[in-house]
Amino acid sequence: MDFKPYLLEISLKRHLIEHADAYPFSIPSVAKLEKLTFHPDVTFIVGENGTGKSTLIEAIALAMGFGPEGGTKNSRFSTANTVSGLHEYVRMVKNYKKPKDYYFLRAESFYNLATYMDETGYLGGYGNRSLHERSHGEAFMTTLTMKLKGEGFYIFDEPEAALSPSRQMTAITAIHDLVRNGSQFIIATHSPILMAYPNTKIIQLGEDGIRETHYEETEHYRITRDFLNKYKQMIEILTS
Repeated sequence: MDFKPYLLEISLKRHLIEHADAYPFSIPSVAKLEKLTFHPDVTFIVGENGTGKSTLIEAIALAMGFGPEGGTKNSRFSTANTVSGLHEYVRMVKNYKKPKDYYFLRAESFYNLATYMDETGYLGGYGNRSLHERSHGEAFMTTLTMKLKGEGFYIFDEPEAALSPSRQMTAITAIHDLVRNGSQFIIATHSPILMAYPNTKIIQLGEDGIRETHYEETEHYRITRDFLNKYKQMIEILTS
Protein backbone atom coordinates (compact mmCIF):
# COMPACT_ATOMS: atom_id res chain seq x y z
CA MET A 1 0.00 0.00 0.00
CA ASP A 2 1.26 3.48 -0.93
CA PHE A 3 1.12 5.79 2.08
CA LYS A 4 2.37 8.87 0.25
CA PRO A 5 2.22 11.80 0.36
CA TYR A 6 3.64 12.07 3.86
CA LEU A 7 2.95 15.81 3.79
CA LEU A 8 -0.45 16.41 2.20
CA GLU A 9 -0.87 20.16 2.44
CA ILE A 10 -0.04 23.37 4.26
CA SER A 11 -1.96 26.56 4.98
CA LEU A 12 -1.42 29.72 7.03
CA LYS A 13 -2.70 30.27 10.54
CA ARG A 14 -3.93 33.71 9.54
CA HIS A 15 -5.61 34.37 12.85
CA LEU A 16 -2.15 34.48 14.48
CA ILE A 17 -0.71 37.07 12.08
CA GLU A 18 -0.63 40.49 13.75
CA HIS A 19 1.16 42.50 11.06
CA ALA A 20 0.24 41.32 7.58
CA ASP A 21 2.37 44.05 5.98
CA ALA A 22 5.57 42.86 7.70
CA TYR A 23 8.11 40.40 6.29
CA PRO A 24 7.63 37.56 5.39
CA PHE A 25 3.86 38.07 5.10
CA SER A 26 4.45 40.98 2.72
CA ILE A 27 5.87 38.61 0.08
CA PRO A 28 3.03 38.21 -2.45
CA SER A 29 3.30 34.42 -2.58
CA VAL A 30 3.00 34.26 1.21
CA ALA A 31 0.35 36.97 1.46
CA LYS A 32 -1.86 35.10 -1.00
CA LEU A 33 -1.18 31.60 0.33
CA GLU A 34 -4.43 29.83 1.17
CA LYS A 35 -3.83 26.10 0.82
CA LEU A 36 -0.94 24.37 -0.89
CA THR A 37 -1.24 20.65 -1.62
CA PHE A 38 1.69 18.42 -2.49
CA HIS A 39 2.24 15.68 -5.05
CA PRO A 40 2.84 12.19 -3.63
CA ASP A 41 6.15 11.96 -5.51
CA VAL A 42 7.72 15.33 -6.36
CA THR A 43 6.52 18.91 -5.97
CA PHE A 44 8.63 21.64 -7.56
CA ILE A 45 8.46 25.19 -6.24
CA VAL A 46 9.68 27.63 -8.87
CA GLY A 47 9.82 31.37 -9.46
CA GLU A 48 12.11 34.33 -9.93
CA ASN A 49 14.60 35.42 -7.27
CA GLY A 50 12.80 37.19 -4.46
CA THR A 51 9.44 35.48 -4.93
CA GLY A 52 9.76 33.54 -1.68
CA LYS A 53 10.87 30.06 -2.74
CA SER A 54 13.56 29.64 -0.09
CA THR A 55 11.41 31.36 2.54
CA LEU A 56 8.57 28.91 1.91
CA ILE A 57 10.89 25.89 1.71
CA GLU A 58 12.55 26.92 4.98
CA ALA A 59 9.18 27.29 6.69
CA ILE A 60 8.06 23.84 5.56
CA ALA A 61 11.36 22.31 6.69
CA LEU A 62 11.31 23.94 10.13
CA ALA A 63 7.64 23.08 10.63
CA MET A 64 8.56 19.46 9.84
CA GLY A 65 11.25 19.48 12.53
CA PHE A 66 14.44 20.13 10.56
CA GLY A 67 17.16 22.53 11.62
CA PRO A 68 17.50 25.81 9.67
CA GLU A 69 20.70 24.83 7.87
CA GLY A 70 19.68 21.39 6.71
CA GLY A 71 20.68 17.80 7.22
CA THR A 72 18.70 15.19 9.12
CA LYS A 73 16.40 16.06 12.00
CA ASN A 74 19.34 15.35 14.31
CA SER A 75 21.38 18.18 12.76
CA ARG A 76 20.53 20.88 15.26
CA PHE A 77 22.84 23.82 14.66
CA SER A 78 22.71 27.37 13.33
CA THR A 79 25.56 29.65 12.27
CA ALA A 80 23.39 32.74 11.62
CA ASN A 81 20.00 33.90 12.84
CA THR A 82 18.28 34.39 9.47
CA VAL A 83 15.10 32.34 9.98
CA SER A 84 12.02 34.26 8.83
CA GLY A 85 9.66 32.90 11.48
CA LEU A 86 7.09 31.85 8.88
CA HIS A 87 7.16 28.26 10.14
CA GLU A 88 5.39 29.36 13.32
CA TYR A 89 2.34 30.29 11.24
CA VAL A 90 2.20 27.18 9.04
CA ARG A 91 -0.50 24.57 9.58
CA MET A 92 0.61 21.11 8.42
CA VAL A 93 -1.67 18.30 7.27
CA LYS A 94 0.31 15.05 7.39
CA ASN A 95 -0.38 11.44 6.61
CA TYR A 96 -0.74 9.17 9.64
CA LYS A 97 2.01 7.04 8.11
CA LYS A 98 5.39 8.59 8.90
CA PRO A 99 8.43 8.33 6.60
CA LYS A 100 11.40 6.27 7.75
CA ASP A 101 13.98 8.75 6.49
CA TYR A 102 14.25 12.56 6.50
CA TYR A 103 16.64 15.06 4.93
CA PHE A 104 16.74 18.80 4.21
CA LEU A 105 19.34 19.70 1.57
CA ARG A 106 19.92 23.45 1.50
CA ALA A 107 22.48 24.62 -1.02
CA GLU A 108 23.38 27.92 0.66
CA SER A 109 24.27 26.30 3.99
CA PHE A 110 25.59 22.94 2.80
CA TYR A 111 29.18 23.99 3.56
CA ASN A 112 28.19 24.66 7.17
CA LEU A 113 26.47 21.28 7.35
CA ALA A 114 29.62 19.57 6.05
CA THR A 115 31.65 21.30 8.78
CA TYR A 116 29.11 20.20 11.40
CA MET A 117 29.39 16.60 10.16
CA ASP A 118 33.17 16.77 10.54
CA GLU A 119 32.91 18.20 14.05
CA THR A 120 30.46 15.56 15.22
CA GLY A 121 32.18 12.71 13.38
CA TYR A 122 28.84 11.61 11.97
CA LEU A 123 30.09 10.53 8.54
CA GLY A 124 28.79 6.96 8.29
CA GLY A 125 26.02 7.92 5.89
CA TYR A 126 28.49 9.78 3.70
CA GLY A 127 30.92 6.92 3.07
CA ASN A 128 32.98 7.66 6.22
CA ARG A 129 34.69 10.51 4.42
CA SER A 130 34.48 14.25 4.99
CA LEU A 131 32.21 16.08 2.58
CA HIS A 132 34.90 18.78 2.46
CA GLU A 133 37.21 16.26 0.77
CA ARG A 134 34.86 16.21 -2.21
CA SER A 135 33.90 18.92 -4.64
CA HIS A 136 30.62 20.69 -3.92
CA GLY A 137 28.88 18.68 -6.63
CA GLU A 138 30.37 15.38 -5.48
CA ALA A 139 29.24 16.11 -1.91
CA PHE A 140 25.69 16.78 -3.13
CA MET A 141 25.64 13.56 -5.14
CA THR A 142 27.09 11.59 -2.22
CA THR A 143 24.21 12.83 -0.10
CA LEU A 144 21.66 11.96 -2.76
CA THR A 145 22.99 8.50 -3.61
CA MET A 146 24.42 7.31 -0.28
CA LYS A 147 22.81 9.20 2.60
CA LEU A 148 19.17 9.02 1.47
CA LYS A 149 17.78 5.53 2.06
CA GLY A 150 14.25 5.68 0.65
CA GLU A 151 10.75 5.67 2.17
CA GLY A 152 11.74 9.22 3.05
CA PHE A 153 10.56 12.79 3.12
CA TYR A 154 13.12 15.03 1.45
CA ILE A 155 13.25 18.80 1.02
CA PHE A 156 15.76 20.31 -1.41
CA ASP A 157 16.47 24.02 -1.80
CA GLU A 158 18.18 24.74 -5.14
CA PRO A 159 20.15 21.47 -5.37
CA GLU A 160 21.31 22.41 -8.88
CA ALA A 161 23.58 25.09 -7.38
CA ALA A 162 26.49 22.65 -7.27
CA LEU A 163 25.54 20.34 -10.14
CA SER A 164 26.66 20.47 -13.77
CA PRO A 165 23.97 19.76 -16.39
CA SER A 166 25.10 16.14 -16.69
CA ARG A 167 25.06 15.73 -12.89
CA GLN A 168 21.57 17.20 -12.82
CA MET A 169 20.49 14.41 -15.17
CA THR A 170 22.18 11.90 -12.88
CA ALA A 171 20.29 13.45 -9.99
CA ILE A 172 17.00 12.82 -11.81
CA THR A 173 17.83 9.11 -11.91
CA ALA A 174 18.68 9.10 -8.20
CA ILE A 175 15.47 10.98 -7.34
CA HIS A 176 13.46 8.55 -9.44
CA ASP A 177 14.98 5.56 -7.65
CA LEU A 178 14.04 7.10 -4.30
CA VAL A 179 10.52 7.91 -5.48
CA ARG A 180 10.04 4.30 -6.57
CA ASN A 181 11.24 3.33 -3.10
CA GLY A 182 8.42 5.23 -1.41
CA SER A 183 9.88 8.74 -1.06
CA GLN A 184 8.33 12.19 -1.38
CA PHE A 185 10.30 15.27 -2.49
CA ILE A 186 9.61 18.99 -2.24
CA ILE A 187 12.19 20.86 -4.33
CA ALA A 188 12.75 24.58 -4.89
CA THR A 189 14.69 24.98 -8.11
CA HIS A 190 15.62 27.14 -11.09
CA SER A 191 16.74 24.13 -13.14
CA PRO A 192 14.72 23.34 -16.29
CA ILE A 193 16.51 19.98 -16.32
CA LEU A 194 15.36 18.90 -12.86
CA MET A 195 11.82 20.19 -13.25
CA ALA A 196 11.40 18.07 -16.40
CA TYR A 197 10.96 15.07 -14.12
CA PRO A 198 7.55 13.59 -15.04
CA ASN A 199 4.42 13.04 -12.97
CA THR A 200 4.97 15.99 -10.64
CA LYS A 201 3.29 19.17 -9.49
CA ILE A 202 4.96 22.49 -10.37
CA ILE A 203 4.04 25.41 -8.13
CA GLN A 204 4.84 28.85 -9.54
CA LEU A 205 5.48 31.72 -7.11
CA GLY A 206 5.18 35.29 -8.33
CA GLU A 207 3.75 38.75 -7.80
CA ASP A 208 0.28 37.30 -8.43
CA GLY A 209 0.71 34.73 -5.66
CA ILE A 210 0.85 30.96 -6.01
CA ARG A 211 -0.47 28.89 -8.87
CA GLU A 212 0.04 25.47 -10.37
CA THR A 213 1.63 25.41 -13.81
CA HIS A 214 2.97 23.00 -16.43
CA TYR A 215 6.60 22.41 -17.34
CA GLU A 216 6.50 24.00 -20.80
CA GLU A 217 4.68 27.03 -19.38
CA THR A 218 7.46 27.89 -16.91
CA GLU A 219 9.78 30.79 -17.69
CA HIS A 220 12.72 28.50 -16.95
CA TYR A 221 11.78 26.21 -19.83
CA ARG A 222 10.74 28.92 -22.28
CA ILE A 223 13.73 31.20 -21.72
CA THR A 224 16.22 28.31 -21.87
CA ARG A 225 14.59 26.92 -25.04
CA ASP A 226 14.54 30.30 -26.77
CA PHE A 227 18.11 31.09 -25.78
CA LEU A 228 19.52 27.76 -27.00
CA ASN A 229 17.54 27.88 -30.24
CA LYS A 230 18.69 31.43 -31.01
CA TYR A 231 21.74 31.89 -28.85
CA LYS A 232 23.75 33.88 -31.42
CA GLN A 233 20.99 36.42 -31.88
CA MET A 234 20.38 36.54 -28.12
CA ILE A 235 24.06 37.15 -27.32
CA GLU A 236 24.18 39.90 -29.94
CA ILE A 237 21.17 41.58 -28.36
CA LEU A 238 22.49 41.19 -24.82
CA THR A 239 25.95 42.53 -25.63
CA SER A 240 25.05 45.29 -28.07
